[in-house]
Amino acid sequence: MSDCLHQMRIRAKKCADTIQGKHEVKVISHIDADGITSAAIICKALNRAGIENSVSFVKQLDENTIHKLADQNPELVIFTDMGSGMLEHILSSGLQAVISDHHRPRGDPEGLVKDHINPHLFGANGSTDVSGSGTTYMLANELGDNRDLADLAIVGAIGDMQNRRNGHLVNINREILEEGVSNRVLSFEKDVMLFGKQTRPIFKLLQYASDPYLPGLTGNEDACIDFLHRIGLRFGDDDRWRRWIDLEQGEKQRIVSALMQHGLSSGQESYKLERLIGEVYILLNEREGTEMRDATEYSTLLNATGRYDFAEVGMTVCMGDREDAYQKASKLLIEHRSNLVNGLTFVKEKGVTKLSNLQYFDAGSNIKETIIGIVAGMSTSVAADRNYPIIAFADAEGGVKVSARGTQDLVRKGLNLSEALAVVSAEVGGAGGGHDIAAGATIPEKSKDEFIRKLDAIIGLQVAKK
Repeated sequence: MSDCLHQMRIRAKKCADTIQGKHEVKVISHIDADGITSAAIICKALNRAGIENSVSFVKQLDENTIHKLADQNPELVIFTDMGSGMLEHILSSGLQAVISDHHRPRGDPEGLVKDHINPHLFGANGSTDVSGSGTTYMLANELGDNRDLADLAIVGAIGDMQNRRNGHLVNINREILEEGVSNRVLSFEKDVMLFGKQTRPIFKLLQYASDPYLPGLTGNEDACIDFLHRIGLRFGDDDRWRRWIDLEQGEKQRIVSALMQHGLSSGQESYKLERLIGEVYILLNEREGTEMRDATEYSTLLNATGRYDFAEVGMTVCMGDREDAYQKASKLLIEHRSNLVNGLTFVKEKGVTKLSNLQYFDAGSNIKETIIGIVAGMSTSVAADRNYPIIAFADAEGGVKVSARGTQDLVRKGLNLSEALAVVSAEVGGAGGGHDIAAGATIPEKSKDEFIRKLDAIIGLQVAKK
């Protein structure tokens, strides 16, 4: 991995040389937490280098978006957390572009766009080794000393769930984490993985737990309060509810032990319960008790802005706004978490359809297309079978959004959702791509049946190869 890191730094230096001397740069980035942090990192670096810049966020990079950009005739476009899947179109458009991405490239990446930094070009895995924000962090550090932005790079990596495979960050992500620790902007420790440790009352921490799903507790406030009463935990004071960060270590251990026992007695598989504990990442420059203090909460806050068409608000928070933008983001987060719980309830009630090599559900208009992938990934905790990849459909403007999620076990067996969705979506008149473990596509509404049938067949071939 050290050789890969070295090669990426060489490529980042080449990309930075292209940027240096430019008067104005247009940044195009994705709407999720990784994309928003990527945009913030490069824009902060450009600001420090004295280069004028503007940013736009898009749900998906397509030919139409690229042609519209070309019509504007920008001096330079920097694509962050996207671009590697559209190399041919970027080249043919005549745009001068720098691409900082971690998704699997399509076409001949080295023969098309030279100013292209992507871990896949150097033998690394963009699903686990480094995120889009991490790749962009490397680029930023070739524009100047921007090591203080390591915290945003880690927020993006956590938002991209790059810690899930091993329970902690590895390889290039680890190098970035260690730089952040050395520069005193980050720390890490083992702790419970439930969302909301910084901000939520303890019973709310349990009520909104989704990964792992807590049978009989998730979604049931009264049951969570009763659970804490039964284990003798004091979870409120006269003036406020206690949060996870307010508890003594012994109290935390008592809750975790009780949750383990509760899960096993409810018939929950042990591997799901093991996900209760993992490595967590703290942003030392952020105030304790806020969403930005914890990388998981921060990334979810950013996702909440992007998934509801307010990525610019998330970007403003990343740039340092802790007043108006933060307040708006916090309100969007409340809506986001509620919608995720409702989405999980929908999947649990409607169930999934299982084919030979995959399982799927069609949410129609019941789940917003910008969060369908998150719900699909979380659904293995409540309704889906982890032995099969899960495919989710949701209504979208101009077609149907497809989100696909797998597991590391399935990837080891040969599953590559990026390749499968790219091939099958193209066959039915759509477009798609992503990572081996998580991918997405947009397809015509009338092609759903053909799409799922062909996807089932190609996934069967992938897994059979191993």
